[in-house]
Amino acid sequence: MTGRTPPRWLRWTLVVATAVAACVAFGVTTATATLSLGPHEAVYEVDTDGLVVADLGPLGTIEIDSPLPLGLGVDVTVKEIPADLTAVEGASTLDRLVGDLDQYLQFYNTPEVTIEAVARALAGDAVRRTLVALAVVALAGWGVRVLLGAARRRELAEWAAPRTWRLAAGTAVVALVATTVVSGDVDPPRAGRPATEVFAGTALEGARITGRLAGVVDDYGGQLTALYDENEAFYAEARGELSTAWDSWDIRHAVRTNLGQEAADGEDVVSMLIVSDLHCNTGMSGLIEESAVRSGADVVLNAGDTTMNGTAVEKTCVDSFAAAVPEGVPMVVADGNHDSVLTSQQEAAHGQIILDGGVVEVAGVRILGDRDALETRIGEGTSVARERTPAEQAAELAETACAENGVDLLLIHTPPVGTPALETGCVPFQVSGHTHRRAGPEQVGQGIRYVSSSTAGAASGQPTVGPLRGTAEMTVLRFDLDTREMLDTQLVEVTPDGRAVVHDRVPVPGVVPPVGELKAGVPGTGPSAPASDAPATVSPGPTAP
Repeated sequence: MTGRTPPRWLRWTLVVATAVAACVAFGVTTATATLSLGPHEAVYEVDTDGLVVADLGPLGTIEIDSPLPLGLGVDVTVKEIPADLTAVEGASTLDRLVGDLDQYLQFYNTPEVTIEAVARALAGDAVRRTLVALAVVALAGWGVRVLLGAARRRELAEWAAPRTWRLAAGTAVVALVATTVVSGDVDPPRAGRPATEVFAGTALEGARITGRLAGVVDDYGGQLTALYDENEAFYAEARGELSTAWDSWDIRHAVRTNLGQEAADGEDVVSMLIVSDLHCNTGMSGLIEESAVRSGADVVLNAGDTTMNGTAVEKTCVDSFAAAVPEGVPMVVADGNHDSVLTSQQEAAHGQIILDGGVVEVAGVRILGDRDALETRIGEGTSVARERTPAEQAAELAETACAENGVDLLLIHTPPVGTPALETGCVPFQVSGHTHRRAGPEQVGQGIRYVSSSTAGAASGQPTVGPLRGTAEMTVLRFDLDTREMLDTQLVEVTPDGRAVVHDRVPVPGVVPPVGELKAGVPGTGPSAPASDAPATVSPGPTAP
């Protein structure tokens, strides 16, 4: 027996490897995450039945063959739709159910975003559980070692050494069986159940529906599939139209540059793509990416209202828009009244720069901004959600702008909040959203204000999920780092019929000083503007479009 005993280093290697394997198996097979599935909150748990099973309670289940290796599956417990995503009063139960199914269109439009988020969350939880298990095993081993004492440890080592291989194999089998029992609390798959045909060609192809939901899907699934197909086709065609529109503009720009009618793009010019009021229309993600790439955007400016209600389940929307930004391009965000602190946290997790009352420098541009002081919730109205009112916020931004020498841009969601800062002359240019109507660039006080329309094509009283109901707009804004001036704006439009237009660049107007300063001989920053023009004013937009 002595000749068969492995050396000491090998015995300890086997002990450590067995412990690590058992802990990894435990961590992987017991990983959980709480995220969203369509409009619902959902709990995702790894199991060992080889299926992805979405438990919809009394409605039944949705089962899909798991893409995970080693027989691993995922058990999805779909919980309630959050209370702030309420149904319309007076609607029948069936109407509400059909409405809920319609909400899944957003999930079907970009399922890879949800899948990626779930995979990251489960992997992170598996790592945490593995590390905790390793710590417990190490502490337990150390405690047993201390309690046994040196003499007893020598006796046990002499007994265990020749049985090393059998003990290691037995320990591994017991650990794997134990973790399988812990994680495999879901009923095994039922053989022979046919896939639901209505999902053929969609992200859920091969899914098997059980319970009452199967009848609902049979009756109304065709409508949902038709909506999905319509949505996919619309935005694919719209992106193709947008690409063609950029091609056309590139040709026009090249000709004008060669003829000396336009200056060539300089190295010291920063391009910024403005998006605003996205309201969870993830269908626009591909078009945002197209414009960011084709415009050579160095920065993406998000003027707020990325979500509808700022809820946890709208993380899918935040993830989709974050994925649309080219790698290495920063996104600067001034969250709006339809967003929340949770939305800001979700955006920050993607590395986005969240404005919170201070000045940040991005790509050489000094940007001041803040998230909206108000919060609007569907069915609840608008209320002050911060420690200060919009008027107090406006005054603080003006004070900060004057205290911080050399602010280049003010980015906020609601346009009038920036008026005091513009009137002081401490902010030369402001970008906002909120009103769903484009305005400017035009002079307000001693600065220029530009109000972006909705990049989601948001129309009054219409949902933003699905094909566009109104014209979606983005704007390319260029800034000269040498002169510290905004050069021009370039409007990008996508219409409800899927057509796209990339407009020519329009120079930003110069600021006209007050009449008194003109009489005193003080030169303005915009000599091309007529001296008799009075500073323009813009009336506040509606509270919560």
